[in-house]
Amino acid sequence: MSPPDFSADPPLSWQKSYQPPPNPFLQKAQCTLYNFPSLEPTSFISYPGTHLLLPIRKDILHRAVIFEADASRGGLASTKWRSEVHGSNRKVRPQKGTGSARLGDKKSPMLKGGGVAFGPKPRDFSTGLPKKVYDRAWRTAFSYRYKKGELIVAEGKMDIAGVHENSLERYVNDVLRWNGLGNHGGKKHGKSVFLTLERREGLFSALEKGKMHRHARAISADRVDVKDLLEGGKLIVEKSALEQLFDEHESDLKFNEKLAVQMPELYEEVVEVGEAISSS
Repeated sequence: MSPPDFSADPPLSWQKSYQPPPNPFLQKAQCTLYNFPSLEPTSFISYPGTHLLLPIRKDILHRAVIFEADASRGGLASTKWRSEVHGSNRKVRPQKGTGSARLGDKKSPMLKGGGVAFGPKPRDFSTGLPKKVYDRAWRTAFSYRYKKGELIVAEGKMDIAGVHENSLERYVNDVLRWNGLGNHGGKKHGKSVFLTLERREGLFSALEKGKMHRHARAISADRVDVKDLLEGGKLIVEKSALEQLFDEHESDLKFNEKLAVQMPELYEEVVEVGEAISSS
């Protein structure tokens, strides 16, 4: 029996039924804009597929989280070796005749108050990660939240105005409970994360009081990390903060990808011209 000929063209029926996958650069991710604090839907907005429809790459997310954790380590632990301990160099007891083990000066690591053998010294724990990989991890984290339906985009500023300071904590607690954004009534929705462009004093101060840290936490765009985007239940982010983070983390996009994002009509014309040239 002769082996099958894989060099032959597939049947014509297969060629007609084959549909190429959609171009990810031309896809759009539809997001609903919500009003805060009522979280009522107000309008729709679309973002490029290169920002919210990326495939979930766990390896890239893992590298980004480890990179951030290593950079946050202080590495300030410091101990003294026997030569750095202050004291006399006189031998504690004679070398022979006492029946005890040999022993040098009182700065020996075997004695209390002496130096530390092989103790830690200040050092840098930070590791390297290419900027393009790190930027890809940021948009992958947002894509992960978007695909799970856990990304809520607020249209305006997420601040609490017109509420007395004594009632602020209770007001925010009611907002979280009504919208299922905290761990109320035994329902473990997870701790929600509020991401703002800058510190909103009303929201931040309310979530920092009492036991509110069990239900949600707030963080500004200049202090957020990839790990913060992956933790918790819902991610409520201001539209301005989301777009700023997108602008700061798109160095990995090539020219054609940026062209598809910024000028999709021109990108389609370029693709058509390229296909015409290749076919001719």
